[in-house]
Order: sequence, then C-alpha cells, then structure tokens
Amino acid sequence: MMERKRFWWMLGCLLASAILCEAQQSTRLTQRWEYLRGDLGGIWEAVRPATEGSPESVPLWQQVTLPHCFNATDAVNPDENYYEGPGWYRTLLDVKNPYNSGRTLLHFEGAGQKTTVYVYTTKVAAHTGGYDEWTADITGAVQQFLQSPDAKRFKGKVPLSIRCDNTRDLEMIPSDMSDFNVYGGLYRYVNLVYTPALSFETLHVQAVTDAAGNNGTLSVSAAFRNPGHVFRGTLELRVLDPQNKVVKEIRQDIDIQTGEQQLAGISLKKPVLWSPDQPRLYTIAARITAAGETAEWKDHTGFRHFEFVKQGPFLLNGKRLLLQGTHRHEDHAGVAAAMTEDMIRQEMLLIKNMGANFIRLGHYQQSRIVLQLCDSLGILVWEEIPWCRGGLGGDSYKDQARRMLTHMISQHRNHPAVILWGLGNENDWPGDFPEFDKEKIRGFMSELNTLAHQQDSTRKTTIRRCDFCKDIVDVYSPSIWAGWYRGRYTEYKSESLKEIARVPHFFHAEWGADSHQGRFAEDPEKFIRQVATGKGADERTGDFALTGGNARASKDGDWSESYAVNLVDWHLKEQETMPQLTGTAYWVFKDFSTPLRPENPVPYVNQKGIVARDLTPKEIYYVFQSYWTKTPMAHIYGHGWPVRWGKEGEAKEIRVYSNCTEAELFVNGKSAGMKKRNSQDFPAAGLRWQVPLQTGANQVKVVARNGKETITDEVTWQYQTDTWSAPVKLIVEEDKSFSGNNLRKVRVKAVDEKGVLCLDAASEITFSAAGDGRLIIDQGTASGSRKVQLANGQACIFLRTGSGKGSTVVAATAKGIATGMTTITY
Repeated sequence: MMERKRFWWMLGCLLASAILCEAQQSTRLTQRWEYLRGDLGGIWEAVRPATEGSPESVPLWQQVTLPHCFNATDAVNPDENYYEGPGWYRTLLDVKNPYNSGRTLLHFEGAGQKTTVYVYTTKVAAHTGGYDEWTADITGAVQQFLQSPDAKRFKGKVPLSIRCDNTRDLEMIPSDMSDFNVYGGLYRYVNLVYTPALSFETLHVQAVTDAAGNNGTLSVSAAFRNPGHVFRGTLELRVLDPQNKVVKEIRQDIDIQTGEQQLAGISLKKPVLWSPDQPRLYTIAARITAAGETAEWKDHTGFRHFEFVKQGPFLLNGKRLLLQGTHRHEDHAGVAAAMTEDMIRQEMLLIKNMGANFIRLGHYQQSRIVLQLCDSLGILVWEEIPWCRGGLGGDSYKDQARRMLTHMISQHRNHPAVILWGLGNENDWPGDFPEFDKEKIRGFMSELNTLAHQQDSTRKTTIRRCDFCKDIVDVYSPSIWAGWYRGRYTEYKSESLKEIARVPHFFHAEWGADSHQGRFAEDPEKFIRQVATGKGADERTGDFALTGGNARASKDGDWSESYAVNLVDWHLKEQETMPQLTGTAYWVFKDFSTPLRPENPVPYVNQKGIVARDLTPKEIYYVFQSYWTKTPMAHIYGHGWPVRWGKEGEAKEIRVYSNCTEAELFVNGKSAGMKKRNSQDFPAAGLRWQVPLQTGANQVKVVARNGKETITDEVTWQYQTDTWSAPVKLIVEEDKSFSGNNLRKVRVKAVDEKGVLCLDAASEITFSAAGDGRLIIDQGTASGSRKVQLANGQACIFLRTGSGKGSTVVAATAKGIATGMTTITY
C-alpha cells in the first residue's frame, strides 16, 4: 500500500514539475474564453465596442474552456463532413509580470493547424503546424496596448485574440488523405508565462550509459531567451537521483552565448537504470541568475541503453526485451483532440495496466503530458512527424516537415522513454499531387534521416510501410495485416519471419482487426474459407474499402469482438515463439474518428481499438492482459455478450483469459472442471470448456489460482434457443437496469414476426427524439451515435433528461423494418 501511495505521489510530482519546467511562473489559461466558428472580416471585429443586440455584437460568440477543438462532435456526425476552416478565440488577460524588464509569453502546447495571435489589433505571432509546441512573445504588444487610449475601455485587462485554421491545404502536412481527422482549434493547453530578462529557452539533457550500466554520462546544454543581450549570468545546476538525493551540484558564472551552449558534462558511476519495470528518473534542476533575477528549469531524465540487434531481437540494458505495444491517436469521445490532462492520464494508465511496454504515437508529435507519463510509467516510445500519405509537396511543404522534425526532437529528446524518431508513414500512398516521384521521396526521406541523426545521435530513425525507402532508416516496419486486410491470421508468423529476414532491423507496427463493440458470434470464422492463403499479408490499394477486391476479413467478416479476440489471441501466442522478434504494436489502442470511413458500423470511426472511443474496454483488452501482465487476473470472455444462442442441450465453448496457472469453471453452480494454462494451446491458452447452457439465465463463474492467490470473475448470460427469421419490427424500450444522474438508457431490439430477437441482425439504426430531453449523440461510440449498426440485433443510446420533470419520445428507424418508439417520462 505504501508503494502504491509513493507511486502516485511521484507521478503527481512529475506532472506538476513539468508545468514549471520552462519558466519561473506559468499559468494554464483554461477559463473565460469565447469561441467563434468561422471567420471574421478582420481583427477589429473581435475587439470593437459592442452592446448587446447591436450590429457590432454580431457574429455571436460562445463561451468555452480550453483545451477546445472545432470538431468536438462533428468529426463523427454521420450526416455531414467535419468542419475544416477558420475559427477564433478571444479572452482578456490580466498581465502582472513580476520581473523588471521581464518577458511575457504565450506558450502553445499545440494548436491546429495554422495559428495567428493578436494583442488588441496587433499581430504578434503566427505558426504553421498542428502538433509542435511554440511560443509567442507578447511583451512589446502588451506594453504598447496598456499605454494606449484604448486600454481604458478594458479596465486594465489585455484583449487576446487567436485565429486557428484547419482549412484543407495540399502544401501542408499531414495530408487530408490521412486516415484521421486534421483537427482545428486550441486543443492543447495555452500557458501565460512570465520570465526574467534572461531565461531558458530550451534545456537539453542527454543521459548515456553502457549496456551493463557501469558508467553514465550526463550532458546538459541550453539556449537562452535573451532579448536584452545580457552578457553573463550565474548558473546553478543540481542533479538528483531517483531517491531525490543530490548526486551533483554545480555553481559557476557563465558567458551567455547566442544559440545552444554546453553547460555541463557529468560522469556517474553505476547510475540507476530506467526500464519499463522500474522507470526510475533523475531530476535536473537548473537556475540562471542575472541582475538579481532568477529563471528556473526543472526536468527529468533516465539512464538506459538499447540496441536493435541485426535481424533481432531488441535489447534494453543488455537484456532481451520483447516490445509489446500499441498506438495512440489524440482523440476522444465528445472532445476530439481536446483531451484534458486527466483524460490523458486515464488513457495512459489503461495502456500500462494492459501490460504494454511500448507505444507508437501516431502520426504526429503528441502532448508533452503523454511523454511525461511514458517516462514515469515505463512505456518506450516511437514518435513521428505527420508526413503521412499523399506524396511530396513543394518548398513550404518540405520546410514544414523539416521544422516539425527539428521541433519534435528538440522538445522531446529529454524523455528517456523515446527510442525511435519516425520520419513518415505510408509514404508509398500517392494522391495529393499530379506527380508521384519515388526518387524525390527517397531523396527527401534521406535528408530527414540525416537531419534526425544530426539533432539526436542517440536514437534510431524509422518509418512504416514504404518499401522503396526501407533501406534509408535504421528500423523498418513493413505492412503485415494477416487475417484482416489480406490472408488469414494463421499466416502471421510465416509472413513476419520473411519480413524479418529482409531488413537489418525490423519492427512490426500495425496489426489487428476492426470490432463493433457489443457484437459477438458463435461462429465468427464461417467466412474464412473464402480467404486465399499464400498471397501475402500486406495491405494494398483499396483493401481498407468495404467493397471490391479479394475476399478478406475486413470486407467479408462480421466485425465481431469474437473474431478480433481470435486474431489477437493467435498473434500473441505466436509472438512468444519468435526469439528474433524485436516487438510489435497493435493498431490501435482506442477507436478514433476518421473522415475516410463513413460506412463503418459506427460511422466515421476506425473501430480497431482495444478500447472504445470513450475508453470502455473491449474483450481484447483482457486478452492482452492475460499475455502481458504479471498481476494475477482472470476474465470470462463475453462480458459484453448479453445473449448467446444455440440448440437446447448443445455444448457451448466458454473461455477464460487469465495469466494464472490454472482455473476452475462453474456454470450454474456446478464445476465444469479445472484447466491448466498453456500459452501455446489456442484459443485462450487452454482455458476453455465445452458446457451446455440452459434456456434463459446462466450464471458463469471462474476461480483462477496463481500459487496461493485466487482471482474470481462472474458473468450472467441469457441463452436463446428460439430460432428467428428476418427482422420485421423494432422495439424501443427503456433499460431499467441502468441508473444514472439525469440519464436514461434506451435500447432498441430487432425482432421477427413472432417477436423473437434476431441475434444476427446488423441493420443501421437511426435514433431520434422529441420532447424535453436530448439524446447524447456524435460521440463516436456504439452507444453514443445517432446512426449505428445493430450488434446481435440490439443497440442503445442515452437520453439526458435534465433535473426537472418531463417526457421524451425516442424513436428508432431502419430500412425495411417497422419503426419503433417509446415515451420516457421523468
């Protein structure tokens, strides 16, 4: 218990200190913002005097908090394209810089995609790129405004206006052909920063050790923000070990140079090593003092040594580590890219608790909060720039790519979790330009590779899926989608071994299957006989489409959680049998929105997630846990499967996913026997039973044992033996088993002419409501979409009722099926 408390205390301290790492005083600007979707005629419209109801008050603004995304809900609106265009934010700043000749800054942790900053009517900064951090110095503009006659109208406050724009632009990265939304808005934190006249602009820490961890070197360099041209300052530098003990302290006067300068080179004997199991971090605290004023910088680093051995495997601190990973998009139900720190922390803890030790941050530089959590939780990182699909643009396009690569490395190189810098993704995918010249793409990829190594010689470079560039980077990830876009999942190992032999350093990023949460099947592989074998397992042009081409699971399968469980189970068992495998990363941890998939069961959502877009785990989450975690766990497969079906007395397979050595199953109070776990006994590592279920309710319980420790899990299933014909009617009713604060759960069922639930019905349902309540829609989840496919003949949605009395009629319609409706009174 004390260890757990200590962990959370350390995690909180890390995140708190990170906010202070760039300045002595930094404040997140989250409250009292106004937002306007669309453009203004000019900056004057944002700041002119206006009384309520006057022509000057138009257009109307809405109050918001930051972070905020233009596309919080419209990215998954099934009836329209998501908004791509300009939007404005405005607020009033109370500027109280405590330093003589100090600087007042706005630090943006990310804003999409082109951003322009104004103090009153003065343009003070502009930035292109939606994912790298940047700073606007507003000192002069603030002083000029406060001395102007216009300041009186704002009563000492400073009007700040910010224009963001995610308009489609072929000469920007990422391409709008990318399989994710190119969001707009202030979707990461904006900070008001006060610094002395001399302060840190960047501070870079490079921690290096040998494989045995006998010797460590710590190199510290910095660039200073010094508009007043201060010539000398006093530097104080402290290095604290993971137990917060000072191991090195330096105090000296230094000359302030232009650009980055070396501050210290420190040697440490037998440094404490960082690893996923023990992510132990050193603290670097720096202070620079000039003219009696001090600026501070505090950050963390870790000592670790890694190696991609030729033809595998991967070594960390001299020992083999199988990289067990997933991917992350910055996207979430109801907010899109505007995730708060608490949301990000919840997601990263779910990833760690699944057993992952690696993550690919696709396909762009992500929030500093993510990287800080990877450091503190012990998750190795591949981070990349958003050169994704489309081809190669002109000079401004390439300048942006160079700049974003330089910024990403500069801003995140202190993180010990980072081992790979990604230069691109699917750069073999043409379409944005009339010309698609492979040699020019190779030339630019080589330039980026050189630039990355110049910026950081301690990490490796990588790309995914561009075979004509695979010889350029240090580590290459080919396309292997066995069992989804091509071939069968049983071909996974043979295809992987072929690819491992083709490049010096291999990693497998992106494998998996779409699954519609809540959809299950007693026989999820009945389509598999249509799928050819021996034809490779790579994704090819058009394979992601739901029509045309060869037979494949992505087109001809049922998109059930059942099939995804089988595919993941097989992949994980096979990964244990390849000693040369460096590692893999399942695509993707969380369902995310994409403009390219309007016909999916949840429209405009890539549904390959291990969890849903609101972080609700799917069944495959527990499959990963059973292979990757050490803390004893047991999970009966099918918690989200409310109704199973079959014949009376028919034996049904019941699986348990567990990392325990043995498990005993009980069905309706009767033991079905004990099973021993064997990871190579597919499926469920041998923890499966054939047991008849009774018509109606069935109580299922497992007791799993790991030595003296016992873990239990229980589930109740309904078992339907009635057969059904085609659905003819929808029944809409309130789910009385649910209770929520001002929320009601509404369920729709498709039944045949006899009223029997049609458990294979997959029609698209459209929900609507009239009355006092409102449906919670456009969340990009199976239970939060106005249009959604049925899962085993059912779907649900939530109704927000408000605090007063009222009633609402909720209806559900589907093509060729009689409409259903119900009235909910509250």
